[in-house]
Amino acid sequence: MMLFMLELLNEYGLLSLFLISFLASTLLPLGSEWFLVALLLQGSNPFATVIIATIGNSLGAATNYLIGSYGGDWMVKRLLRVEKNQLRRAETWFNRYGSWSLLLAWLPIIGDPLCLVSGMLKTPIVRFTLLVTTGKGLRYSFLALLTLHGAEMLF
Repeated sequence: MMLFMLELLNEYGLLSLFLISFLASTLLPLGSEWFLVALLLQGSNPFATVIIATIGNSLGAATNYLIGSYGGDWMVKRLLRVEKNQLRRAETWFNRYGSWSLLLAWLPIIGDPLCLVSGMLKTPIVRFTLLVTTGKGLRYSFLALLTLHGAEMLF
């Protein structure tokens, strides 16, 4: 497994980051933050790394939006196996805070269902894209800054 991770980092760095970021935002139990940190510590360009991770993760969220918008209950409940309590929690957030809650689409557990609910409730795609991309971009930017400043302090 470790050799596989090293190969991903060394040979396919930003492409791997894009794919992992995309998949991590599509209801699969993955995280992309560790890969971003590893690339930054290896010396990857911070700007490119943040942009690639943000685009991949936002496109994954858009996939959830499209499934919520066009996939129907069967796809959401049977194929994706989103639990009722996750969906209910996301709906509660969405009803309480409106589309502004999409700024928090990066949160674990609630973020992916939030994008599904947004699609089900037919949030305008431009608004969805701006809010989700902003939230995810800020998260990755903060993580990159934290990583780079932490590395400076340690080394």
